[in-house]
Amino acid sequence: MDKRLISVTFQQRVLSLIQASGKSRSAFAEGIGIDRSALSQLLTTDAVRLPRADTLARIALQYGVSVDWLLGIAQTAAPSHSSRTEMAENSEYYNIPLLTQWHDEARELKIRYIPHHLPDILCLQDVVAWELGARHYDQTTIQSITSNLGYNRRTSSDMEICLPTQAIISLSEGTFPWNGLSLAMRRAQIEHMITRVAELYPSLRIFLFDERFYHSVPYTIFGSLRAAIYAGSQYIVFNDQDTVLQMQTHFDGLIRKSSVQPHEISNWLQQILSTMPSV
Repeated sequence: MDKRLISVTFQQRVLSLIQASGKSRSAFAEGIGIDRSALSQLLTTDAVRLPRADTLARIALQYGVSVDWLLGIAQTAAPSHSSRTEMAENSEYYNIPLLTQWHDEARELKIRYIPHHLPDILCLQDVVAWELGARHYDQTTIQSITSNLGYNRRTSSDMEICLPTQAIISLSEGTFPWNGLSLAMRRAQIEHMITRVAELYPSLRIFLFDERFYHSVPYTIFGSLRAAIYAGSQYIVFNDQDTVLQMQTHFDGLIRKSSVQPHEISNWLQQILSTMPSV
C-alpha cells in the first residue's frame, strides 16, 4: 500500500468533510485539535504526510466516519462497530509467511513493535539459530528460518521499537533468557546492534523503557490495518480501528516514559558493551 496514494485519498476525504460541514479550514482544524498551519501542511498538494493516530480518531469521531475510510482502506464512510478479533496459529517460533504477509500489507505505513526478547531486525543469525536450537528445532528448520528473516529488514520501512532496558542488560550479563549463550556471541550481538541502529536511523527508532515500572506484552501494530499480540503458539489479531488506536495510545505512552531516546541508543549500547568482560 503506497503511502503517497493513502495521503492523496486522505486529503480528498478531509476536503470533502470540510466542504460538507460548511466550516472554514481554521474552524475545522480547531475542532480536531490542531492549528490551521498543521492542517494546511496535511492538505498541501503533493505532500506525503498523514496525521497522528489521535488526530485521525478525532476526525472520525467528530464527523461520524471510519478511520479506514479516511485512509482509503474502506469505501464506505460509516464506521463499523463490529469488533473483529482473530486468532492466528503460530506453530513455529518465527512464522515467516504470516509476518511477511502482514508487513507487505502495511508497506510504507508505520510499524510499531514491542518484541518478545530482542527485535528480529537487530538479531544476528547465529543468535537466532541459538534461540531456535534451545527450542529443539532441527538444523534444516533453523537454516530455513534464519535465511528468511529479511521480511522486516526493509530500510524503507518507518519502524518504531519500544524495548525494556532489561532485555539488553540481561544479554550483556548472560542471565535469563541468554544463559548458555557465549560471551563472545553476546558481545558480537551488541556490537551488531550498535552498527544496525546507526545504519537504519532515523527510519528505525528505538526507545528503551524500564520494565521495573512499566510493562507490556509483545505486540506489533501494522499502520492502521491491524495489531497482533504475540502469544507464543498464537497471535491475537485485532482489525477494528478502536482497538488499533487504543494500542497506538499505549505505545505512545511507552515512548513518553522511555528513559533512552533513539538518538541516544548507540552511546547507551556502547556503555553497556564497555561493562562486559573482554573475550
